[in-house]
Amino acid sequence: MENPETSLLGSRGAARIIITEEPALPATVGGRRAGAPEGGMVKALLIEDDRKLADLLREFLAQHGVEAIVAPDGVQALSLLTQHRFDILLLDLMLPGMDGLTLARRVRERWQTPIIMVTARGDDADKIVGLELGADDYLAKPFNPRELLARIRAVLRRAPAETDAIQFVSGGLQIDFAAREVRVDGVRQSLTAHEYQVLAALARNAGRVLTREQLLDLVKGEQADEAFDRSIDVHVSRLRQKIENDPRHPRYVKTVRGAGYLLARET
Repeated sequence: MENPETSLLGSRGAARIIITEEPALPATVGGRRAGAPEGGMVKALLIEDDRKLADLLREFLAQHGVEAIVAPDGVQALSLLTQHRFDILLLDLMLPGMDGLTLARRVRERWQTPIIMVTARGDDADKIVGLELGADDYLAKPFNPRELLARIRAVLRRAPAETDAIQFVSGGLQIDFAAREVRVDGVRQSLTAHEYQVLAALARNAGRVLTREQLLDLVKGEQADEAFDRSIDVHVSRLRQKIENDPRHPRYVKTVRGAGYLLARET
């Protein structure tokens, strides 16, 4: 019997994927996958103009619990987003017409759906810009599709499960966990993925002080790194600029000197 293997994708000469036996996305609380629709597969929007690569990825992901719908450009991707609800976006940066960074910015203006950038543009500058625009993860081509699958699983584990509280309300602050939307006094706020994750972690522990280490663990889990740790304060500062009327005297996200942060709960 031949040894199972998986080809690298996104490089010339990668003609196929040899599917390996591997369990589908694991169940979580209540028997459902975090971020997945009840009773169904994880639904992904794959934004990729390379049809051959898109078909290979779609075939591979389908065998592992992920249904991928393909959009070859940004215009079609935005159209599909208005028609369907997706659990995750797989976004190539080098797209015809609207580039991936512009598309990510447009997506974040309306949706908080998790984004993994999958691209041949592996420069640190592109990675940093992509993450600042709201991407949850970044994978450079060529890549092993099993690594992409692992990253999808990791991002969805950090996404709120459907069995969690649907909504958090404190004064004028409203968080819709299912839609990953944040409103202040009825006005929708455009947050980056990291800003939303920090706020959601605080909201799920409202009234409780979280240290920077605890926030880091809740937001990034096993993929935490020193760079993100040092930027916790930066994310909180930027978050306050968006949700507080007076960021210097915050109403919601409060600093407990020498301890960490807490989200105030108001009736």
